[in-house]
Amino acid sequence: MGTMEDLRVTQCTRCPKLVESRSQIVNGTGPEDADVLFVGEGPGANEDERGEPFVGRSGSVLDDQLRTVGLDRETVRITNCVRCRPPENRDPTTEELENCRGYLETEIDRLDPDVIVTLGKVPTEHLLGRSASVTKEAGSVEEVRIEGTPRRLLICVHPAATLYDRSQEETFADALERAAELADADGSEGGQTRLDGF
Repeated sequence: MGTMEDLRVTQCTRCPKLVESRSQIVNGTGPEDADVLFVGEGPGANEDERGEPFVGRSGSVLDDQLRTVGLDRETVRITNCVRCRPPENRDPTTEELENCRGYLETEIDRLDPDVIVTLGKVPTEHLLGRSASVTKEAGSVEEVRIEGTPRRLLICVHPAATLYDRSQEETFADALERAAELADADGSEGGQTRLDGF
């Protein structure tokens, strides 16, 4: 069925179509005690090739904006709703999302982040359990129960949106600023999540 060790999924074969289209399982990256968890939809071609989430153009947009708000890729955790690349980069099906859901819940549970940031429509709707207009709702924080534990979820547009629509840049920047504030507000280590002096 697929096992999970150290937040990593190995040898999962739950989704036949994804097993066919992937070259590897793409697990989350970042510390296992990160304050901020970013959740994307699923791996694309670059991610599938490198075995890491958000490494293409979207990844560069995310990295740049993280630096701007004083967060750093090394201190946040980044994962996806599904860990295998869907064929032709199509959206994951409801069934595929459900098949992978347990892994995501386990990752969230063990990580225990201060805030979960959903990047785009698929992860937002998947974790909120309702349809959402991400562009309109970006930057808003909702409480959502995952595995029975209340979690803070911050809705954010997908970094790729800023590449196609310049007006999304500010929306994206504001949401990430809010994520940095939420992580900082808990002050677990007194600003360990923020880079000193950039």
